Amino acid sequence: MKISRFMSLSLLLCSYLSPAVGSGEITIGTGSSSGIYYQSGRAICRLLNAGTDAHGIICAPKISPGSISNLKRVRDGELELGIAQSDAQYNAVNGAGKFSSTGPDHGLRSLFSLHDEAFTLVARSDSGINSFDDLRGKRVNIGNPGSGQLATMEEVMKLKGWNHSVFSLANQLPANQQSMALCHNRVQAMVYMVGHPNPSVAQAESLCNAVIIEVKDKEIDSLVEQYPFYTYAQVPGGLYAGNPKPVQTFGVKATMVASKNLDADTVYEIVKAVFGDLDKFRSMHPAFSGLKAEEMVSDGLTAPLHAGARRYYVERGWISK
Repeated sequence: MKISRFMSLSLLLCSYLSPAVGSGEITIGTGSSSGIYYQSGRAICRLLNAGTDAHGIICAPKISPGSISNLKRVRDGELELGIAQSDAQYNAVNGAGKFSSTGPDHGLRSLFSLHDEAFTLVARSDSGINSFDDLRGKRVNIGNPGSGQLATMEEVMKLKGWNHSVFSLANQLPANQQSMALCHNRVQAMVYMVGHPNPSVAQAESLCNAVIIEVKDKEIDSLVEQYPFYTYAQVPGGLYAGNPKPVQTFGVKATMVASKNLDADTVYEIVKAVFGDLDKFRSMHPAFSGLKAEEMVSDGLTAPLHAGARRYYVERGWISK
């Protein structure tokens, strides 16, 4: 009887002392271990976990195939959060592209956007590849299934009237394997939708004398004009050994998404952790250094803002009610 009364008292005390949110563990779907999506997830979780004693949330990044997979798993309730390219987010909301068979995801919600992602074409210097059209007849890693880069690559191919048969080999290796495949000459070029600087691109340039190739022609102009989530982009000169000068291409935004079913208080704490110490977040990776709060709450976001994110942004005066 004494033990029973003690346990009841303990439970009562715990109910008073427990954190306000107390949502337990949440998982962020990211990408390859070598990519910036994974580094983004780690950085966000690090900031959030610093306040676990106050809000009760424990955050962990999860390696995944990439944008398409993350969006599908958020929709299916297998992930609380996911990082996705802005073009993939647009297609998920509208039931287009890779999501045409499942239809629009009316429950998808935006939290904020992250870094710019440039469509990056990396080729061996002995490949004879000096433009995107030179990929015809070559061995190319076009991106792994479930990744944003494969989805974007297929959009460009569709505009050009190409299919996989235009390549002598259309490989679909994940991002963390493609640089070594390039160096071992299993492929002559690889495409990567990524923020810069990126260790995989740096590895390809330093170990096998590869270079980033300009991606700019009438089909790219058409893509940028047709879709609001695409924009012209530039890989800065001097980031990599083989490219002392800037390289022109196009790109998207990386975005953070969740289901509308994710608790609003939990989402509030997530965005508060990031924007409450944005300077620290910017310092966690060179690709984050140029992030601006006013752009992060709007750019590249097709899905409606999550209620928890909206509440925080209204409090900060960044958006109206």
